[in-house]
Amino acid sequence: MRFYIVIALLGLMCANGAQAQSDGGGAFAADTSRQINRVDVTASRKASNVTASKPVQMMTKEEINLLGIHELADAVKKFAGADVRDYGGIGGMKTVSVRNLGAHHTAVSYDGVTLSNTQAGQIDIGRFSLDNVESISFALGNDDNLMQTARHYAAAGILSVNTEKPHFKEGTNDALKGNLRIASFGMVSPNLRYWHRFSDRTALSADASYMRADGNYPFTLVNGKNVTNEKRYNSDIYSWKGEMDIHHTFNDDSKLSAKAYYYYSERGLPGSVVLYNRIAEERLWDEDFFTQARYDRNMGREWKLSAKLKYTHSWNRYQDTNVKYEGGKQTDVNRQNEYYGAFTIGWLPTADFSMALAQDIFFNDLRSNVSISDYGHPSNPDRFTSLTALAAKWKKHGFQIDGSAVATYAHERVEAGKQPSDKFRLTPSLAASVALPGYEALRLRAMFKSTFRMPSFNDLYYIRMGNTGLRPEKANEYNVGVTWSGRPFGFTKYLNITVDGYYNNVTDKIVAFPSTYVWKMANFGKVHIHGIDATIATEIGVGRNVDLVLNGTYSFQKAEDRLKKSATYGKQLPYTPRHSGNASLLVKNPWVNVGYSLIMQGKRWSSPMNKSIYALDPFWEHTVTLSHLFQFKGWNMEVNATLRNITDEQYEIIQYYPMPGRSGEISIRFQI
Repeated sequence: MRFYIVIALLGLMCANGAQAQSDGGGAFAADTSRQINRVDVTASRKASNVTASKPVQMMTKEEINLLGIHELADAVKKFAGADVRDYGGIGGMKTVSVRNLGAHHTAVSYDGVTLSNTQAGQIDIGRFSLDNVESISFALGNDDNLMQTARHYAAAGILSVNTEKPHFKEGTNDALKGNLRIASFGMVSPNLRYWHRFSDRTALSADASYMRADGNYPFTLVNGKNVTNEKRYNSDIYSWKGEMDIHHTFNDDSKLSAKAYYYYSERGLPGSVVLYNRIAEERLWDEDFFTQARYDRNMGREWKLSAKLKYTHSWNRYQDTNVKYEGGKQTDVNRQNEYYGAFTIGWLPTADFSMALAQDIFFNDLRSNVSISDYGHPSNPDRFTSLTALAAKWKKHGFQIDGSAVATYAHERVEAGKQPSDKFRLTPSLAASVALPGYEALRLRAMFKSTFRMPSFNDLYYIRMGNTGLRPEKANEYNVGVTWSGRPFGFTKYLNITVDGYYNNVTDKIVAFPSTYVWKMANFGKVHIHGIDATIATEIGVGRNVDLVLNGTYSFQKAEDRLKKSATYGKQLPYTPRHSGNASLLVKNPWVNVGYSLIMQGKRWSSPMNKSIYALDPFWEHTVTLSHLFQFKGWNMEVNATLRNITDEQYEIIQYYPMPGRSGEISIRFQI
């Protein structure tokens, strides 16, 4: 503990020292520059994953709108290397993992600060809409920005969501945006956003949305030779979301932003479709609130500071009505809190070399109304975690090398049951990229990263299954790739190609393993994952004011159980297709923009036994979107019509959880 306190104090001393030098002159002389009028520069987008030393992909607001994507999970499915588990339906849970490492290894960042759920250890990305999102990025390892939190350095991959910042028309201080979505299966979702500028340096953004749907979509059930038309039940959902941000720029050009976020939902859990069972009485209520603040400052020419504070409160209530319970009903209530603080100090002594020190400290607790231990009393665990990351980057003449080391310490306390031992681990990473001499458009890159994930509270304390003796799950990532970017033909505005081969090695994998009478969580798994990710992106001008934008990804993945004493040794992991991919085409023109996209997954199995009875058929899902922007005096309106799964493909991502067939959606956006 003294070590971490000393590190934190040294970081603060560096910050104060840098400020003192900045005020004192010399190399840190006070900034005497003057602000000039704003100039907007536009250019064709160049994918960031071409020049990065680690695979990074991005999707902008324009692409999201033109492809008719409204949910975060649907956008993430278009990234190479992103594995999305979708339990079907509008309210079904959806999680994301990096190259099959598991959702626990993936950090989900919202405006630069990581979302948390220590109880389950994973984030349900199905609850996030894209109404107010400016861009989404998906980084394997982490991106090239050194001014990250230690949590980002510690993760195997990062899904970053960046919301739209207020911007105003000349001479106005207010802006109003709205969106109304009407879709199949009783879905209605209005959204309203308001921006206000108090001054040239201070602006406010407020966003509110509501969504409801009955979710009772039809599907085809195949049972041997019997084929019947069924309907999904208990799939209803309604939710409220509110978000408020304030942004301020100080006289020294440092920036402060603060956010308050609230989400509430009630949904039915339709359950699996087995033996024509339509009975589903499970209900789930969720409430999430967080408030966060972020401060960024350039301290002279060589030093940077980024500081973040966050408080998160999560509440959920699960209810199941069944005669097997005493009184005919079971109700579980869980509450969890997180108190989080982080700072990152960056040092840029030369144009070629930079370093950063990041320190994160957070405290989590979980309170439950049910006994999740064998002692007749809830464990009510508390966890203190410290993450310290030291990172450096050097780049010159087309060569870049960057690396980091993360020290993790975790201490836990429980009110009942056995207390887990303290955890400490050091995890390094190293990445490099180089442009070949004489072929600057062609780059080679390589990466190694070691990560681990702490057992979640459910892993440790869940009723009868929890195991307080669990070790952290460890993962090593290896990546070698080649990227090319250029303009080989006169009609192309750009052409970007990336191909990456990778190998992931997971040990001490946390799995549910049968013991004498009940299942127990145990460190039993060992997994090897080999694969290839390829991406291509180009834009072609085919006429005056007509452009074609094409994007495509392909993934091959061989993920096997390598524990020799296991009955499934050498078998493909469940829900892992060998072949998968997606493609999109945008036709941008002054009349009607056309967007087309498809998602493909090959054969996979719902069980590690890989037998035919567990096989899931391959599927192709096609979507078409038409949109047009109407401009009026002082305001504009965009109409978007989308037809999803136009071939009415019947498929499942998770076995016995059928996905919706053909569906339609109309979206109307306006801005004043």
